[in-house]
Amino acid sequence: MNYFLTGGTGFIGRFLVEKLLARGGTVHILVREQSLDKLEALRERWGVDESRVKAVIGDLTSENLGIEARTLGALSGKVDHFFHLAAVYDMSASEEAQQSTNIEGTRAAVNAAGAMKAGHFHHVSSIAAAGLFKGTFREDMFEEAGKLDHPYLATKHESEKVVREECKVPFRIYRPGMVIGHSETGEMDKVDGPYYFFKMIQKIRRTLPQWVPTIGVEGGRLNIVPVDFVVSAMDHIAHLEGEDGKCFHLVDPDPYKVGEILNIFCEAGHAPKMAMRIDSRMFGFVPPFIRQSLKNLPPVKRLTTAVLDDMGIPPSVLSFINYPTRFDAREAERALQGTDIEVPRLVDYAPVIWDYWERNMDPDLFRDRTLKGTVEGKVCVVTGATSGIGLATAEKLAEAGAVLVIGARKKERLAEVAASLEARGGSVHAYQCDFSDMEDCDRFVQTVLDNHNHVDVLVNNAGRSIRRSLSLSFDRFHDFERTMQLNYFGAVRLIMGFAPSMLERRRGHVVNLSSIGVLTNAPRFSAYVASKSALDSFSRCAASEWSDRNVTFTTINMPLVKTPMIAPTKIYDSVPTLTPEEAAEMVTNAIIDRPKRIATRLGVFAQVLHALAPKVGEIVMNTGYRMFPDTSPAVGGTVVEKPAVSSEQVAFAAVMRGIHW
Repeated sequence: MNYFLTGGTGFIGRFLVEKLLARGGTVHILVREQSLDKLEALRERWGVDESRVKAVIGDLTSENLGIEARTLGALSGKVDHFFHLAAVYDMSASEEAQQSTNIEGTRAAVNAAGAMKAGHFHHVSSIAAAGLFKGTFREDMFEEAGKLDHPYLATKHESEKVVREECKVPFRIYRPGMVIGHSETGEMDKVDGPYYFFKMIQKIRRTLPQWVPTIGVEGGRLNIVPVDFVVSAMDHIAHLEGEDGKCFHLVDPDPYKVGEILNIFCEAGHAPKMAMRIDSRMFGFVPPFIRQSLKNLPPVKRLTTAVLDDMGIPPSVLSFINYPTRFDAREAERALQGTDIEVPRLVDYAPVIWDYWERNMDPDLFRDRTLKGTVEGKVCVVTGATSGIGLATAEKLAEAGAVLVIGARKKERLAEVAASLEARGGSVHAYQCDFSDMEDCDRFVQTVLDNHNHVDVLVNNAGRSIRRSLSLSFDRFHDFERTMQLNYFGAVRLIMGFAPSMLERRRGHVVNLSSIGVLTNAPRFSAYVASKSALDSFSRCAASEWSDRNVTFTTINMPLVKTPMIAPTKIYDSVPTLTPEEAAEMVTNAIIDRPKRIATRLGVFAQVLHALAPKVGEIVMNTGYRMFPDTSPAVGGTVVEKPAVSSEQVAFAAVMRGIHW
């Protein structure tokens, strides 16, 4: 038996070819000349050579599919089944592309099948041909389709009309539901249908624990079917006798609502599920023109567009949230009766669908997530780069090929670090600056802009920490002034200096090294935590203003790190701390991924605890405060002997890993 396919190298086509080859037939596949390599790779997958799968050079949008007259003549009377699968299955494709491929391509396929004198013409349509019909759409219905405003819906309906009115060969029409990956392997080739929501689910999973309930939508029923069911059903029905002229709905007889589908994939992706789902029908009392007017308000459209863009969801997908159509499939069920071909339940195979997407289709997999790919050739400024976290970060950026600008207060040490980094192949530019001096900050900014024109990444690392109880600070107001001057005013001065060029170029990223103390309300660190909290608040406000101009902020609530800053507090020698290299890894991750915040789980838990049960959080922190003593002052320039650390203190610090005491 001989077969001819358009779209044979596409997603549904490649699985259908396997079925047809299993019947022992010869398959002819329409391909463009530049796609021959793709077909050859598929032959290897199918385990056949060109004697079983033959390439027919042509083009879907040309007359008679662009097939040479000699080839058409050779195929005349020898094609038992002509399958037309090629089409644009993309909701976001242009109207012109969809009309050309879906309508004119179908017309060319119909004419080519006639020229070949094919035995049967099998048109793979879609449930989209029903438009947004309200109610149950039967297999014998066509003209009743409604609301065909979207180009995809309109062209799928019109292409089916071409077959019904112009095809001279006995035809059969198949309307699959939304086709997703293979129910056993998860294999899929593009993001479509429910896949548009996977990134949103993934982001929620990264933000909230799985046990946290969320709020979502209920929506209409989406008819989702796996590709293996579709091709098995098509293969079986195509070879039945007496079914010409009929249409078959290859759909799920019991489809899920949008909210149920999202929850199924939330569970498959280990994300929080929607405990409460809002049904839009509850707003039915609001007149349609008012609802439409609200949706068209500029602020609403702007907010909607920004959120959808962040989630990677095309705006056109929203029109299908309340999908109104149910599909009767009695003809398909009759034809499949007595076989084991049936639609598996989504809940049973959703895990493999999710797993395949996350391993093979997640857009982040195709983004260069290396530090080198992110910063190579980019101007990166690191303050306080001569020791601790700043030095470790500078080393990583220099090795990654960044144009590294470092600033620090001590000239000799700055020159030493610059020389060391240059010896390792880095492009390093060192400028002395006291970042607690506003005039020095302005001079630093101007020098950097004069020499480098702009800044791509600013890492505000320079900082001052003071560990002292408030009861010992009544006569030390300058502690609060010093920390604010460097940690807040200095950082803001740099941001305000570099921001104009970032905004003009619509590109820039600011990484602020904050403290876990901001989340835990650490005792003894009121001056330090207050200055870091001020910078956090400033950054959140600035991010709200500049979000649409691609100037972003990341706050790192850094846990305790073993740096010269904590060296005077000898008790820290006996409690768990991060190394500067581990802390620098957090900074480089911030540069690569640009999250809003990076914090430890303990830090986030402390913030949640203070929000939900502030008194409990206060008691926990007070317990730690009473357990650890204040730092002994230096006597005559010499720090007194390291204090003894009890086993209780070590155990408590281990449980509260990374928190300042």
